[in-house]
Amino acid sequence: MVFLINRYRIQLTIKEKLLNAPREFKVFIVILSDLFSLFVATYSSILVSNIDIYSLNFIQITRLLWIPFFSIFVFYIIGVYRSIVRYIDFSLIYNILKGLILVFVLNFFLKEIFLFVIQKVNYVDTNIPVSLISIYGWFTGLTLAIFLLIGSRLLANYLLSNNRSEKRVVIYGAGSAGIQLASALRVSKEMQPIAFIDSNPSLQGTYLGGIKVLKPRRLEKLVSRNKVDEVLIAMPSASKAVLRSLLKNIENLAVKVRILPGLAELAQGKVLVSELKEVEISDLLGRYEVEANQQLLNKNIKDKVVLITGAGGSIGSEISKQVCFNHPKKIIILDSNEYSLYILRNEILEFLPEEMLHTILANVTDKNRLKEICKVFNVETIYHAAAYKHVPLVEENPFEGVINNIFGTQSCVQAAIEAGVDTFVLISTDKAVRPTNIMGATKRFSEMILQSLSKNNKSTRMTMVRFGNVLGSSGSAIPLFLEQIRQGGPVTVTHPEVIRYFMSISEASELVIQAGAMGEGGDVFVLDMGEPVKIVELAKRLIRLSGLELKDEKNQEGDIEIEFTGLRPGEKLYEELLIGENVSTTQHKQIFRAEEDTLSKKELQDYLDQLSHAHKNLDVLALKQILQDAVQGFVPEKDIVDIIHVQKKSNLVK
Repeated sequence: MVFLINRYRIQLTIKEKLLNAPREFKVFIVILSDLFSLFVATYSSILVSNIDIYSLNFIQITRLLWIPFFSIFVFYIIGVYRSIVRYIDFSLIYNILKGLILVFVLNFFLKEIFLFVIQKVNYVDTNIPVSLISIYGWFTGLTLAIFLLIGSRLLANYLLSNNRSEKRVVIYGAGSAGIQLASALRVSKEMQPIAFIDSNPSLQGTYLGGIKVLKPRRLEKLVSRNKVDEVLIAMPSASKAVLRSLLKNIENLAVKVRILPGLAELAQGKVLVSELKEVEISDLLGRYEVEANQQLLNKNIKDKVVLITGAGGSIGSEISKQVCFNHPKKIIILDSNEYSLYILRNEILEFLPEEMLHTILANVTDKNRLKEICKVFNVETIYHAAAYKHVPLVEENPFEGVINNIFGTQSCVQAAIEAGVDTFVLISTDKAVRPTNIMGATKRFSEMILQSLSKNNKSTRMTMVRFGNVLGSSGSAIPLFLEQIRQGGPVTVTHPEVIRYFMSISEASELVIQAGAMGEGGDVFVLDMGEPVKIVELAKRLIRLSGLELKDEKNQEGDIEIEFTGLRPGEKLYEELLIGENVSTTQHKQIFRAEEDTLSKKELQDYLDQLSHAHKNLDVLALKQILQDAVQGFVPEKDIVDIIHVQKKSNLVK
């Protein structure tokens, strides 16, 4: 046993020394191996041709010895020795065959020239045979040479390659992308492809690059027998609906799944075929995205000066990038968070000239500053994304929510009107519909400000766009779930019946821009968010597709548990997008126009004055009552969770 262990260690040492040796030394070793193989092949051809070696003269011996050395020379010239033996593929085999054929042809012509020259100078007898080796001899030698040259490389490939990969993977999709992925993984130490899975009957049972193609139903058997660690989906041209269906079939197997990037990303060179991404929530939703209307995208942006407030936030930053792609004259990004603004500026400068971008630190409640910005830069379009959107935080800090979301919007829109801005687009939320929290109530109040001001204003078109949750936004639950899964759980969900709408941040931003272009003044647009999703089911799917098992009453041996923490202050079980039923279609199939009641200018101003007074007196009860009176359907939390108010009560008790 000790002898075997020592022998294995010696083999490893030799292997490591060979792999770490200089490239020139490795080439020298391969040349010696090829030379030996060619001498053996030449000797076998001599034996088959019944040639008596001892009866050969100097010229004849030279002709026979010439073949191996000339072959090595040709191999070197055509690049056979530039290939790395560990990463052998068909191109190397093709090169060797090409080299041998070239040697055979060149040798024939050189032999004729050689014989012609020596006969002319009367160096040898003119009766010298044209060919020493018979046809059978040539055939035997050539066949043996091919076998030895290729066989020696296959043996070296087997001995020097790392066949002990950390993970055994199955590639789902036996198309060109899957084949490329398998080739890339074969030279890696991390993964070893053991099978392809494909639904195409003509491929099933065949071998691609030595890897068998199996039926989809065989995957379950492989997983149940612990023969597979990961499933890699290599179907970059598959639609989102197909991908969603595929993930639904795989998720119950409790095996980790990763996905090859899309064809567009591959074609643009953004990612390599060997770069795999984790399953994202957008893959699970399988949402069909309608192609953007370029005319609508251009209307408020192309050759215009565009200002984005709250540009450092999730939606604001994505809108800023989308604006850049649609050829603005200038773009102004504005935020009160200097770090977020700095990060966004650096991202934009990668694809936009510096002279077209202006970065401004400012607060949206500063009307004079905003007005000056609009006038100095001749701003034509404003996307107002600045707002506090995190429900529990605004519930705990209600006055800041009112100041930023309500008075900030009022300052921005008044500055836009006074500076003669053409278009003002407010980014709203589904939480503004029959709100149960202060954040939603402030956003609905912001909508009513625009609706009221647009009645007697013809110079600035004011539009509101309302939508639900966006994937990957700051404060979103999905990144939290993924992080909790990485840490081993538990995954925290507020309530088993919580339902939410989801949309990708890029799609939402693109639709906001298009909706803003359709506004005529005072319009409320709502986006088609697709089917609502049960959050707990989403959490379960993410757990399973991470290759882990859900731990619950039915499976106490599972890996990750879901913990219900209870609804947070102001949180609803489900969100809505419409206050009333009066909704109409638009020229875009995913954008709808809603007709909703609003306040008169006088009523609006009265409520604004009351809010200002409540803020001055720090009266939380009054603030909630004013919002309840002003905002239709607002049902606030009974308990006051304002941090200052709670602390004051605590101090009184002490």
